[in-house]
Order: sequence, then C-alpha cells, then structure tokens
Amino acid sequence: MPLLLLDLDNTLLDRDGPFRAWGERFLDTVGAPPTDIDWLLSVDADGLTDRWDVADAIRDRYGLDVPAIDLVEELHDGVVANSRLDPLIACALRIADNAGWVPVVVTNGAVRQQDAKIRRTGLDRYVADWVISEEAGVSKPNPRIFALAAQRVRMPLRRAWVVGDSPEADIGGASAAGLPSVWLHRGRRWRDNRFAPTRTADGLIAAVAAVLAG
Repeated sequence: MPLLLLDLDNTLLDRDGPFRAWGERFLDTVGAPPTDIDWLLSVDADGLTDRWDVADAIRDRYGLDVPAIDLVEELHDGVVANSRLDPLIACALRIADNAGWVPVVVTNGAVRQQDAKIRRTGLDRYVADWVISEEAGVSKPNPRIFALAAQRVRMPLRRAWVVGDSPEADIGGASAAGLPSVWLHRGRRWRDNRFAPTRTADGLIAAVAAVLAG
C-alpha cells in the first residue's frame, strides 16, 4: 500500500476562491474600491506572503488602527469559512484509497488555519492523516517533512508519489526526496531547470489517474 502525499492549498482545496471572496468582502467593509482586489491578490502572492506582512500592508494602505494580530486572525478565519471540499475531489480520494493508496496531506502553513480547513471541509474523512509544517518544525521542500508523513502513518516512504501545485515546495521537495511527482500546472508552464515533475496534470482528478496509471 503506497503513500499518496498530497498538498492542501490549490491541490485538495481551492485557496484562490476563498481568499478572493474574503478579500472582496473586507475591501467593501473598509470602503476600498472593488478594483483593489487586484492589489490584495498581488500582495498575497498566492498565499506565499507571510500573513503578518499581508496584514501590515493592509493596515498601511488603508490607514487602519486595528492591531495586526486581529487582521491575521481575520485572514485565517476568512479563508477557512469560505473553503469547501469539491465532491469530485472526495471521489478521487476514495478511488485512490480503494485502489490501495494511502492519502496523506503534507502542507506548509499554520496549524490553526490548515487543521481547521481539513476538519471543517470534511477532508479529514478522506485522508489517513496530515502533517502541517508549523507543527512538524520543517517545511517543504525539505524532504524530511515527507519522511515525517510516512512515520505518522507508519508506512515506508518508498513507492510514494507527491502531488502538488508548487514547483519549488512540492515538486522540488519530491525531487529532493527521490520520489515521483505530479505537478498541477494551473495554466502555467514548467520553467525550472533544476528538476521536473514525473507527470503534469490540470487538477487532482487527473493527477490521481496519472498516479494509478503509473
């Protein structure tokens, strides 16, 4: 029974949509023009910008007196509240499980947000376990986090596949660990010459199909 090591944001759960939904509502509450959503998305950088830095940027742009910690919490809670598990993703995970694969989430981020998203969307019912970088003390692309995921479910790492949308964190991490991978391209072209994914797919369903076929 091999491991299927899965990224969370924009792999198992859409993150762009929930962040945009929160951002549009937040901008409306502070009286900002709707077009400022493009600025906010740019600052967020697909979730790669530290939440404290995003909060500081928002406070500076709109001259807000609200403490940064309150904005950080609102950022976390807003994304969680708008997150949903696509039934087709749940179906794909069930198919992988029935085929003998063991799905485990391996995600960078804060425990408070990532754990809440996994549990509140019901994703926890479709995976064997999950490892969150803040709790693990190590982040992708460090291959040690994949080893920790294997330890968590008491399974060997060999024969595992990694699936994710981040070239550096997911595919780079898989390469460092010597594991095959599927990159979710999300309309992008592969541009890194240091390593490359084993397969490329347009979404998790196609990625699971590629792993099962492989």
